Amino acid sequence: MTPAIDMAVTLNNIDKDELRDVMVDLRQPLLNDFPSLEGDVVLVTGGTGSFGRAFVRRLLDTSKAEKIIILSRDEQKHYSMQQNFTDRRLRFFVGDIRDRQRLMRALNGVDVVIHAAAMKHVPIAEYNPIEAIRTNIDGAANLIDAAIDRGVRQVVALSTDKAASPVNLYGATKLCMEKLFVAANSYVGPAKTRFDLVRYGNVVGSKGSVVPLFLRQREGGELTLTEPSMTRFWIGMDRAVDLVMLALREGRGGDVFIPKLPACTVEALADAVAPAAPKKIIGIRPGEKLHETLITEDESRSVIEFERYYIIQPNFPWWGEPEDRGGTKVPAGFKYSSDIAQMIDASEVRALLIHLGFPV
Repeated sequence: MTPAIDMAVTLNNIDKDELRDVMVDLRQPLLNDFPSLEGDVVLVTGGTGSFGRAFVRRLLDTSKAEKIIILSRDEQKHYSMQQNFTDRRLRFFVGDIRDRQRLMRALNGVDVVIHAAAMKHVPIAEYNPIEAIRTNIDGAANLIDAAIDRGVRQVVALSTDKAASPVNLYGATKLCMEKLFVAANSYVGPAKTRFDLVRYGNVVGSKGSVVPLFLRQREGGELTLTEPSMTRFWIGMDRAVDLVMLALREGRGGDVFIPKLPACTVEALADAVAPAAPKKIIGIRPGEKLHETLITEDESRSVIEFERYYIIQPNFPWWGEPEDRGGTKVPAGFKYSSDIAQMIDASEVRALLIHLGFPV
């Protein structure tokens, strides 16, 4: 893979052609000093999913958390996870974020919450909009209320690039979720709860990711592509976990943390997985964008840039007057989208997939 560049070179100071040559090395961690969470009780909503499992594994390996609660509505996933995670600090709660009473019970004595539960599949949300709203919006509101009422210290919620200028219902529900969590900092009053978010692109190899699909299709001899020129941001699971750890350490309430990520075309990804296989173009699915955006031009007024990530700061600083936290304010009109991000070709995608353990 192309060597990592000096990340002090910002996306703001180079033209579009140069920008395509910039390479973020996803093998480098976002941070090296993880929050210890010593003595804390941590609850992970949607904790039996791909992210939840990776995050829990990181907590068990690096933190001094006293107890880790896994909240998920899927009992079969609970059973499966219990077979692979045997640490005595773990607790498994069957529950749904739509159920406020269950959240109140689950959050009793909890210090930190990571909110990963959501309906995430774009076409399914398009076809079942009310269910997506009940989970992604009403569930978020339930969690906010329960966290404040139970005196939780910090909540970090997971969002998506599809929340920026959304064109599908999933993205719209995640945008609403972001707004709820940012504004929740004004509801706290004398309590100490603070709410922050992370926003990132597609997680390589997660459930629902196109990479496992391409690997399965490769065995049959033909890959299906929605649109070859479609671009997407890509992030490894370890880096997604790093981003949440960063938000736990640096979040001040109402912050949205966004990593610097590479992007590639769907065609490059397919060529990385199965270069010799024929490709069938099936067309863009309902609700899909041709390109994704992590930071919109309108959001740029509130964005500060760091070496490996950005922060969208809230319009209202809930903590009082803004303090100097370092970083550089991006210029007005800045936009961070997958069609002008640092692009990686098929050989670089292949090297990344090999590094992440995929059999390509």
